[in-house]
Amino acid sequence: MTLSMEVPLVKDEVLVTSEGNMTPGGAPRDPHEAFYLQARFVTGLVIYPIICVLGLSGNILCIIVMTRKQMSSSTNVYLLSLAISDVVKLVSDLLYFLVVLLVHVDSPSGNKAYGFLYPYAHYIFNSSLCVSAWLTVSVAFERYIYVCHPTKVKAFCSIPRARTISFAVFISMSVIAIPYAMRYRTVENFSNHTGQLTFSLEVTKLWEDRLFADIYTWVQNLLRSIIPLVILIILNVCIIYGIRRCRFGQSKSGRRYRITIMLVFVILIFLVCITPDAIMSTCFGLGYYEEAYLQRGIREITDLLLLVNSATNFVLYCIFNTIFWKNFVFLFCRRCCPGRTQADESNLRWISLVGRSARSAPARCSSKRSAKGNNCGGDSPLLDIHNNHNNHTTDQRLRRASSRQATI
Repeated sequence: MTLSMEVPLVKDEVLVTSEGNMTPGGAPRDPHEAFYLQARFVTGLVIYPIICVLGLSGNILCIIVMTRKQMSSSTNVYLLSLAISDVVKLVSDLLYFLVVLLVHVDSPSGNKAYGFLYPYAHYIFNSSLCVSAWLTVSVAFERYIYVCHPTKVKAFCSIPRARTISFAVFISMSVIAIPYAMRYRTVENFSNHTGQLTFSLEVTKLWEDRLFADIYTWVQNLLRSIIPLVILIILNVCIIYGIRRCRFGQSKSGRRYRITIMLVFVILIFLVCITPDAIMSTCFGLGYYEEAYLQRGIREITDLLLLVNSATNFVLYCIFNTIFWKNFVFLFCRRCCPGRTQADESNLRWISLVGRSARSAPARCSSKRSAKGNNCGGDSPLLDIHNNHNNHTTDQRLRRASSRQATI
């Protein structure tokens, strides 16, 4: 929802926050206007600031943690790019909150801010959604290769390839969304009735061409919603099936699949949050600014789901990704638990060394072993070495403790 939530502050030369059931011209107002204003108040002024602050904090922390050498992997390149895209959208959503707040505090200033910011926010909103959708597809495709085709990991899942794909997604989706930046223009209106200068939006001549508008809207909906949703559903089904097949008959392999399960949850949350927006845009062909108050009120709710999708990844990383969590604790919790962070630093250095050695070594997994799922998820060799290292370190600490007690 962002400014891009396209909240009309002015209609028929009157602020929509004004009271009454009739416009100055005598025309009856939309009966769903109260629903829209209530939805905008609850989402824009109550829920948005909370989610935006928490989401921005979490995504910024993700960016800081994932730029460390210990987090260097192709999957984390995609997740880092996704965090950057989410930050852009969350900043836009935070601006939406500030404009709605300004409308309630100082209506003329809020109307002016809306008139000049909305055309740009509309572009940022749509381009960031496209970028996030295809970065999520990239993550899902890579995890599909890890789970279902582990012998092809070395060929398809490299850090340079992940950086190239992420950069290409950012550039291509930003360019494709440029017509959204040219959809509206700001118009100044002076009201003889109130003596106020107000600002409103008008659709540009480019978008008044129905043929162009219909074709581009369908293309954008396909790229932003339909195609990513179909691909993600297919890949997620394959990944879940691969995990079930690989874990069949294995009782102690939980840690090997934590990253894969984390990414499955990332994909599922994306599917749940973007589907309502896809239905509104594609099945019903509804926009925002041009629609009636009922459609705008529903848009407030569907856009809130998109905001939730941008703000929840940090929580999933902390729950499922033990390496991410240890890096996070090492970076930001040194003073509160110095002993633990020293041990974590030793483990993280070992993991980083093993990870670089594993990436440089040729793949040695036979097709027979892959079919049995011994390396399903692509993380088990590293986790096995990590667990062995932890056990060795624990044994050393126990020996040192026993020797101290003997000395005493």
